[in-house]
Amino acid sequence: MRIVIVTGMSGAGKSQALRMLEDIGYFCVDNLPVGLIEDIVALVEKQQIEEKSDEVTKIALGVDIRSGKSIKNIPEVLDKLSGEGHMCQILFLDASNAVLVKRYKETRRLHPIEGNKRLDELIEEESKQLKFLRDRADYIIDTSTLITRELKVEIEKIFVSDKKYKNLYITILSFGFKYGIPSDTDMVFDVRFLPNPFYIPELKPMTGNDQPVYDYVMEAKAAHDFLDKLQDMVEFVVPNFLAEGRHQLVISIGCTGGKHRSVTIANALFDRLKNLDYGIKVEHRDIEKDSKKR
Repeated sequence: MRIVIVTGMSGAGKSQALRMLEDIGYFCVDNLPVGLIEDIVALVEKQQIEEKSDEVTKIALGVDIRSGKSIKNIPEVLDKLSGEGHMCQILFLDASNAVLVKRYKETRRLHPIEGNKRLDELIEEESKQLKFLRDRADYIIDTSTLITRELKVEIEKIFVSDKKYKNLYITILSFGFKYGIPSDTDMVFDVRFLPNPFYIPELKPMTGNDQPVYDYVMEAKAAHDFLDKLQDMVEFVVPNFLAEGRHQLVISIGCTGGKHRSVTIANALFDRLKNLDYGIKVEHRDIEKDSKKR
């Protein structure tokens, strides 16, 4: 039997992950006391024997900081179940402190750790208490920049497609320098050296998502040379980011307004990297800002 412990930071998306696992055939229980994990597994096994059925072969159990001190017993419980022949794994949902604070403020929920401390202090305390689970986790998904459908893709990649999963999610982000460099970026590249479609009347109202603009930018040999070098560097640094325990990598591509050149190069880089064994997406932060000002 495959047993997945779904855990992680409060507000990081554990409930959503459990619902997604339920949709793909897992028997799910949320907020389960640690002391009942073995009982649930035993009950399912008993039902299988009595009904001569193997209908339930996958269980996902939501366990988090609400379990109190008993959460420390999870490794012992999983080791015992593994010794009985079960496939036991931990899925850890995480997010940056800033994102967690924002989510709590939006939902106005109380943090499960009681106390008179500020919210950011409670989140930090929770992170320390759950570090042993994060360190042991088979899969870590950082949901800081993920929307629901992107989280679903990552869940299905692990638990449906059984693809080799590496705990890193890459965002390729186009932006305009006149609107500021993205605050969460890890790597910034300036493509203002490329030919600018802004000065071509018929291309000016278009974006890098439009084929004529894409073709115009990519006609330049410098665009292909730049992409070759950038792809080579990204493929080199990504494993090193992963080795350092990083789970999010934001690669920002900037031009003046974030509408033509940066969008084109971001899309082209995504096409080159999309088959890597990592989660990856492309976003265009400023693509509509010029049009909104008109």
